Amino acid sequence: MNLKIFAPFVLPIAALLALTPWVSSGMGLLLGLMVTLIFGNPYIPKMKNLIHRLLAISVVGLGAGMNLEMVAKVGAHGILYTIFGISVAFVVGNLLGRSLKTGKDTSLLITVGTAICGGSAIAAVAPIIRAKHHEVSVALGIVFMLNALALFLFPWVGHALDLDQNQFGLWSALAIHDTSSVVGATLQYGAQAVEVGTTIKLARALWIIPVAILIGFIRARNQIKSESEPATKMKIPWFILGFIVASGLVTWIPQLAPAGYQIEMIAKRLMVLTLFLIGASLTLETIKGVGMKPFVQGILLWIVMASGSLVVIYYRMIS
Repeated sequence: MNLKIFAPFVLPIAALLALTPWVSSGMGLLLGLMVTLIFGNPYIPKMKNLIHRLLAISVVGLGAGMNLEMVAKVGAHGILYTIFGISVAFVVGNLLGRSLKTGKDTSLLITVGTAICGGSAIAAVAPIIRAKHHEVSVALGIVFMLNALALFLFPWVGHALDLDQNQFGLWSALAIHDTSSVVGATLQYGAQAVEVGTTIKLARALWIIPVAILIGFIRARNQIKSESEPATKMKIPWFILGFIVASGLVTWIPQLAPAGYQIEMIAKRLMVLTLFLIGASLTLETIKGVGMKPFVQGILLWIVMASGSLVVIYYRMIS
């Protein structure tokens, strides 16, 4: 039986399923991938613009769940080691990408996801550099895989090294990609670990804004020019401004906090739907063409950053 005839019906149903609370980010990506591999996807050409729009809307919506004052206060306290950590991640990520000959955009997305805040950073940078669907999907897949591993590995390492709750919360915030996984790991360690980890991670997430703008500026300046193809102007990431505005409104107008919470919840579901669409845009040929290099880069970069931050925290070089 030719299963492709069911694709026009199965894809919309699966997309609606991705909007439900029972489907996590990783599951959404996997669901989209499995549906396309089994049934095919006749809508791939139409998905490109939709995916980029949903990514931008999701980033703006996630801003409605942030308290800018609290995040800025914590961010100011740890600004030096935050800048140092992000810089190290970009240097190591670039070296690994060059050594492994990973695709330029894929390497950048893996690096920015590791350096700042996983899927959110990837979602913010992807439309700026005009990353292809399979590049975004690979970067997100690596991040989600390592997030899942961290949920089990980090508490075990923390207890084995007798880290206190403040140390563990700080390490989780610096070394685990996504905020949701930071919360999940620290919940297993204690209330103080949750508070420290979540607050520092939110402060770190704000670095999406200057980093994304800087990446867009550098990419525009370094673009290769030819006689037949005019240089492309930098694409201004207006959705990042929306992210700041949404955060500021909820922070400085307390009456908007309940609405902000609802918007954040909707944005998270839209992010899962977007991940479903990204997964559904992949074909078997595309997956084979990616190869193992991005996975090796992502894992090695994570090991370097996680072990390095653990050493400086364990010996109380930062607190």
